[in-house]
Amino acid sequence: MAHVTLTRHLQAFFPTLGPCEVEAATVREVIDALDRRHPGLRGYILDETGRVRRHVNLFVGDEPIGDRLRQSDAVAPDSKVYILQALSGG
Repeated sequence: MAHVTLTRHLQAFFPTLGPCEVEAATVREVIDALDRRHPGLRGYILDETGRVRRHVNLFVGDEPIGDRLRQSDAVAPDSKVYILQALSGG
């Protein structure tokens, strides 16, 4: 199973959210699995068109995903997936 790590500030909205493992073959399947566990989480990662939000970065291992529209990047069973939301402001 892929190991997923998310930005900690999302715990303000999803208190039980934390590092976890999900069975998935693509980044989109990771997002779908997380949203089943934490309904509404997808809306913090994807916009209303299904594209990765502008201030969200997703990595599989050390590489940023290439497909921000469909999230079709492959995820191996031993992959580490990172979902990071940039904080903005001054």
